[in-house]
Amino acid sequence: MLQKQLIEEIKQIPSDKLGEIYDLVHYFRLGLEREASQPAATGQRRPIGLAKASFKVPDSFFAPLPADLLDEFEGR
Repeated sequence: MLQKQLIEEIKQIPSDKLGEIYDLVHYFRLGLEREASQPAATGQRRPIGLAKASFKVPDSFFAPLPADLLDEFEGR
């Protein structure tokens, strides 16, 4: 019943907007599949620092942003 209602709603959406609806449904479905494939949480927290040997944050990460980019973030 609900699937029929969804299909009828989708039929009312303009063709140029269907791609957005498809993306929403597709990524929602992928998320459900991912949830189903992951083991249930045990309630235990993961230890901090498990990935510390996997990558290094470059020093440039802490450098100030260029003025034009900073203006964009601040809405100027």
